[in-house]
Amino acid sequence: SEWDHYIIITDVHNSKLVKRRLVKLVVNFLFYFRTDEEEPQGALLLEQCRVEREDSLAFSITFLDEAERKYLFECDSQEQCQEWIDSIIKASYEFMRKNLIFYRTEIHRLTGKDPLEQYGIEDETRFQVTSGLQLMPKDI
Repeated sequence: SEWDHYIIITDVHNSKLVKRRLVKLVVNFLFYFRTDEEEPQGALLLEQCRVEREDSLAFSITFLDEAERKYLFECDSQEQCQEWIDSIIKASYEFMRKNLIFYRTEIHRLTGKDPLEQYGIEDETRFQVTSGLQLMPKDI
């Protein structure tokens, strides 16, 4: 999905206020543009990050492997702020993977069939609950 708005971005680590920018969410990337340019000024890969509401009109993104790397986003309304938070959380690959695993498990529980089996991908590690560590029958 793709979503965009003009919002204010601050790189908290550098205490550098980035002026109002067009920010676009495309799949799991957050691109930001100068108002008069077609090419993005930068992009954030929305993986291994935490999204938190800072106040009624602002939220932040912090990267788990670099705690000092924090970006603050100021929105025009509380509703817009919440929409951004929800959309960013749902954009990550990890969120989508967890949903796939949840629904795969539910379908298997209800039907007794693995929905991925028909595609021959049921054993791929990316679709496993334990990130590739599978229990062997003797371990159960």
